[in-house]
Amino acid sequence: MWGILLLVQVKGLPFNRYSWLVTHNSFSILGEPSRTGVERVTFYNQEDSVTNQLRNGVRGLMLDMYDLNDDVWLCHSLQGQCYNFTAFVPAVETLKEVEAFLSENPSEIVTIFIEDYVRSPMGLSNVFNAADLMKYWYPISEMPTNGKDWPSVTDMVAKNHRLLVFTSDASKEASEGIAYQWSYLLENESGDPGIVPGSCPNRKESRPLNSRSASLFMQNYFPTMPVQNEACKENSGLLQIARACYAAAGNRIPNFIAVNFYMRSNGGGVFDVQDRINGLTLCGCNTIAACQIRVFHQCPHSSPMNVCRLRHQWVHARTWGHLIRLHRHPPLNPL
Repeated sequence: MWGILLLVQVKGLPFNRYSWLVTHNSFSILGEPSRTGVERVTFYNQEDSVTNQLRNGVRGLMLDMYDLNDDVWLCHSLQGQCYNFTAFVPAVETLKEVEAFLSENPSEIVTIFIEDYVRSPMGLSNVFNAADLMKYWYPISEMPTNGKDWPSVTDMVAKNHRLLVFTSDASKEASEGIAYQWSYLLENESGDPGIVPGSCPNRKESRPLNSRSASLFMQNYFPTMPVQNEACKENSGLLQIARACYAAAGNRIPNFIAVNFYMRSNGGGVFDVQDRINGLTLCGCNTIAACQIRVFHQCPHSSPMNVCRLRHQWVHARTWGHLIRLHRHPPLNPL
């Protein structure tokens, strides 16, 4: 019964009324063996496979795509050039992981953000076709413009429009039908400027964060130099930046929250913040688990679902796609 209640609540609003977890450089995985025969020299941002990321509730992937060896590869590189020592895997392999997840989870939606250095003609289209992902493709012709709401999650699932893909290369919108990211999203600055307490500067490619001409907002929250041992401390400061970004964006929630080492925090990490935001959006309560079918903002305090009594439990909500920690938060101010 609880799963049914969650299903109704979670899927009823427009896609842009929810907050989704994104992994920064999803493919840049610590311990990933070299595929080129050359020792890799680069930074790492995540700790588990893309498949596990998706199973754990990640719903957005940041992928850097480059030409290499007559194919499209995922690389963590520099100056727009992929090298054998910065390459990870052919892009089609990671995209096949996405296809497998969408096939196994017919009510889930995944968004891919491509940092695009591919110059080969139809290079991106070829790898998405090879991964058999076009059957899930959300067409540009149906993407809302001028800040209008997206369809509900229910409608997107019903149409099988369960894969959103954005590129950083504006030319690909006309040549390959892939949405230009900053026509549809607003974004704060990435790297160190995006994690300064009390600050939420605008990314230079993006329109102002308080613009109403786009209906999706990406909050970047990761340092310029990823350090695994610092991730617990860094990710625990997310809530403070989320408040600043909420204000900078004209009292709008972040639809996507992008982080390094997403599983790490000392409390108050990305799962907690996402849970808090979605609970407030769905029903005015400060955890999604409190969103039973009820009058908005009438949150349970003494029922069996009391979030205080269950603060150490974990509940798996298949319809939401991530583990939800049940515990009571103070309101996310100024949300």
